[in-house]
Amino acid sequence: MITSTHHNGLLRFTTAGSVDDGKSTLIGRLLYDSKSIFRDQMEAIEEASKHKGLEDADLSLLTDGLRAEREQGITIDVAYRYFSTPKRKFIIADTPGHIQYTRNMVTGASTADLAIILIDARNGLVEQTHRHSFIASLLGLQHLVVCVNKMDLIDYDEEKYRDIVVAFKSFSSRLDIKDITFIPISALKGDNVVDSSERMSWYGGSTLLHHLENVHVGADRNLQDCRFPVQYVVRPQTDKHRDFRGYAGRIASGVFKKGDAVVALPSGIETKVKSIKLGEKELDLAFPPLSVVMTLEDDIDLSRGEMLVRKNNQPQMISEVDAKICWLDSRALNPSYRLILRHMSQEVRAMVSDVLYRIDINTLHRDEENKEVAMNDIARVKIKTASPILADPYRTNRTTGAFILVDPSTHATVAAGVVG
Repeated sequence: MITSTHHNGLLRFTTAGSVDDGKSTLIGRLLYDSKSIFRDQMEAIEEASKHKGLEDADLSLLTDGLRAEREQGITIDVAYRYFSTPKRKFIIADTPGHIQYTRNMVTGASTADLAIILIDARNGLVEQTHRHSFIASLLGLQHLVVCVNKMDLIDYDEEKYRDIVVAFKSFSSRLDIKDITFIPISALKGDNVVDSSERMSWYGGSTLLHHLENVHVGADRNLQDCRFPVQYVVRPQTDKHRDFRGYAGRIASGVFKKGDAVVALPSGIETKVKSIKLGEKELDLAFPPLSVVMTLEDDIDLSRGEMLVRKNNQPQMISEVDAKICWLDSRALNPSYRLILRHMSQEVRAMVSDVLYRIDINTLHRDEENKEVAMNDIARVKIKTASPILADPYRTNRTTGAFILVDPSTHATVAAGVVG
């Protein structure tokens, strides 16, 4: 998993909810009402909607771009959409609602600053509401917007909306999310998405777009802990750069400056940053998520998977990992499985040595009796690695605290996890 990419004015958000809660229509409505659609796209959608015998343009067709999805009327993959308003740029990860695609929700949420959870006003909270909210909490999202959709189908009933808000607040009190906003909407009719709804005059809050444009996420990134995992050693060996040795990678967290004293891990050798290059350009300082090449004052042996940090601020070096994982494989977890743990630029052999408990997704209670971990289950486990990894607790560092487990025979991801 990769941590959020923040720029001034860029917000990454993910949409989640159960099947047919209206995620694709909501995103279509955001794109349409914020004038982010080309005329020919709109004409094609109006034509396709007529073909389906619909009165209104089916805005969900804007996002359900895969033909198989269009035919079945569902979202299968994570679809990334880009749009902007004069105030902000947005990247949307549109993730599917089906339980068998929980992995896609994990993928979408892992790079997001904010999650929109959709709830069908007729059905209230369902299991996927609980699961997706918990995954958002597990992945360290600090901002959640709960959109109670399809208000038009319950005649914009304030009391039913309030009941859903009360139920969600009761459930979410056990989640680790500081900022939760509730908005009653109709994605189909456009109520409270971009424009305020005259049909819900009882609601005094902001529209969804206004909230997305103004939510403050800059403070969510970690600029304290300097972590630079090396991805590649640059040795051009050309006449011009005969003795050049640089270390390429993406800054995971913290701010690195030219002249900084750093320590190479795991060797513990101390040196200083000689230069930081972004392409041909030389920088005085670099911060996440820039991908740069650093050179060092001393010629030290540093290779892929190793890390540059500050002397008195170092990650843990651990070969037994206490973690929460979302199990994504169709086969249940078996502790005898030989796995590969991928953590930033490092890969190590690993195995799950113990399942401490599973988490009941509906109540958030720990189930210490039944420890069988099946597909889409979330559990707390102990993982042994063949060699140590350099990690921080996920709650302090979303980049160095995240990993995936891979089946070495198929290279398929079987679990996504965070360090406890």
